[in-house]
Amino acid sequence: MKTHQIEIHKFKAATANQHGQILFKVDAAVAPRAPVDGVEPSSVLLMTEQNARVLMALLKTQFADVDGRKARSQR
Repeated sequence: MKTHQIEIHKFKAATANQHGQILFKVDAAVAPRAPVDGVEPSSVLLMTEQNARVLMALLKTQFADVDGRKARSQR
């Protein structure tokens, strides 16, 4: 598995599609990340507190959108 360090600079938009996925448009720097011995390899997502708050707001909006499209019996 390839691992990366992804640094979010700015969230531009969020949308939900009919496949149950939420897509984010972002400005980000992506760099390969060397594995550390003895630690399970994984990618890292870095962002400022301000960007984390924007992400939270975008997620809340998208979940409300998705929930609004579901039939009442599925909620």
